[in-house]
Amino acid sequence: MTLNDLKKAKMQEMKARNTDAVTGLNVVIAKLMLLEKSGKGEITDADINQAIQKSIKELQEEKEGFEKAGRAESVASLEAQIKAVEAYLPKQLTEDEIKEIILKLEDKSVPAVMRYFKENYQGKVDMKLVSATLKTL
Repeated sequence: MTLNDLKKAKMQEMKARNTDAVTGLNVVIAKLMLLEKSGKGEITDADINQAIQKSIKELQEEKEGFEKAGRAESVASLEAQIKAVEAYLPKQLTEDEIKEIILKLEDKSVPAVMRYFKENYQGKVDMKLVSATLKTL
């Protein structure tokens, strides 16, 4: 997936008049455009996945604030935005898959496992889930 793919997806959602999906995609596209303008160079798939994950986290935090304030309409809109943005994330590893990978590793120390997942599964795994799964073993 590239930045242009996300822009095309946004155009499709605009044509379908899906304002929540357009708003959600705008958040991700804005993050990626800022990254592009910062002079980092070429935007990689890892950058895109990271921007999507960060956007989802921010939208969830915003949703929690609206839930506390009792604004059901805004909560529903943010849930739709989150769902639209999540569709562009690669399939995330499940807890069972993470356990299986950890058990195959020679060094099961926390730093070694976290480093392994960061190097090999960046964007495909929630590092908090890896940490929690490792603690249960």
